[in-house]
Amino acid sequence: MQQVRDKVDTGSSVAAAVHEMTYAQALNRALAEELERDPSVIVMGEDVGAYGGVFGVTRDLQARFGPRRVLDTPISETGFLGCAVGAAMCGLRPVVEIMFVDFTLVCMDQIVNQAAKLPFLTGGQVRMPIVFRTQQGARPGTAAQHSQCLEALFAHVPGLRVLAPATPADAYGMLKAAIRSDDPVVYLEHKALYATVGPVRLSEYIVPIGMSNTVRSGSHVTALTYSAMVPVVLSAADALAEDGISVEVIDLRSLAPLDEAAVLESVKRTGHVVVIHEGWRRGGYGAELAGLIQELAFDWLDAPVGRMGARDVPKPFSPVFDSVYLPTKDSVISALRSTLC
Repeated sequence: MQQVRDKVDTGSSVAAAVHEMTYAQALNRALAEELERDPSVIVMGEDVGAYGGVFGVTRDLQARFGPRRVLDTPISETGFLGCAVGAAMCGLRPVVEIMFVDFTLVCMDQIVNQAAKLPFLTGGQVRMPIVFRTQQGARPGTAAQHSQCLEALFAHVPGLRVLAPATPADAYGMLKAAIRSDDPVVYLEHKALYATVGPVRLSEYIVPIGMSNTVRSGSHVTALTYSAMVPVVLSAADALAEDGISVEVIDLRSLAPLDEAAVLESVKRTGHVVVIHEGWRRGGYGAELAGLIQELAFDWLDAPVGRMGARDVPKPFSPVFDSVYLPTKDSVISALRSTLC
C-alpha cells in the first residue's frame, strides 16, 4: 500500500514513538491519555468500567482513574445519554460508549434533538463537547439487530460531526481530536477492525476532523470509501493494478464534515468514481457523495458515479450469506472495471 497523502497535524515538532498495536488498543491508549491530560474528560456506558467494555476498549481505565471518571451505567441508553448531555452542558467532556450502534435508535432524541441542537438553540451559550463512541458493521453471526451501519442517519443531522476511522493510527488520532472538539461527535468504530494491527505514532498525534487520507494514488478511477471497506478496496486495487488499471483510493475518514476538496480534485483527475461503503445502498452515504460529485464535478465525469453498498435487506445471520450481502473484493473489482467500460 502506498501512503500518498495523510493530512495529519502532529501537534508537536518532536517525532513521537511508533508502536505496533491493535485498533482496540489504540482506542484504549487514546482514552487513557485524554483522561490523564484533561480532568474534565469522563467515560461512561454499559460495562465500560469493571468489565472493560464488551470489546475491551475501556479495559483497566476504571482501575486507573476510578469510578467517578469511568462510570458503569444502567442498561438505559436513553437515561445515560441524557446524563451525558447534561454533563457536557455543565463543563465536562463525556465520552459515552453505546455498545452497538443499533442501540442508538432508542436514544436518538438525546443525540439529534438535544446534543446536536442545543448549541444552536442557545445562540452558542451552551457548548456540547461530547463524544458518542459506538461500533457498527457486520461480522459473521451478528445478524440484523447488531450489525447495521447507520452513518447516513447521523451525517444527515446538522450539528453532529461523524467520524469513521479505518486504521489503528486513525482510531488513536481521530479519537483524540473528537474528545478535544467542542462539538458533539458520533465516533463510529467497526467491530471487524478491533483486532487489526498497525503502527501508531503516540503522544500528540492528532488527525484533524474533516481531513481525508489518500491511501493509494491512481489515475484511471477514484474509489471513495471508509471504515472496514478500506482494506477490501485496497485489495481490489492491488488486483486491478496487475492488469494495468490504476485506482486511486481515498479513505474519507470524516463523513461530516467531508473533505470535499480532496474528493473533487481526485474525480476531476480520473474522470471516473465509485463509492463503496457497508451501509445499505438505498439512501446510504454514497448517495450524498454521488449528488455532490454530480453537482460540482459533472463536466469532468466520463461515466456515471458508481455506488456500492449492502443489499437492501436486514443483515442475515448465516455467515454463508455475507459474501452476497456485503461488497466483496470481487464485486468491487467488477464495479471498478465496469465504470471504465
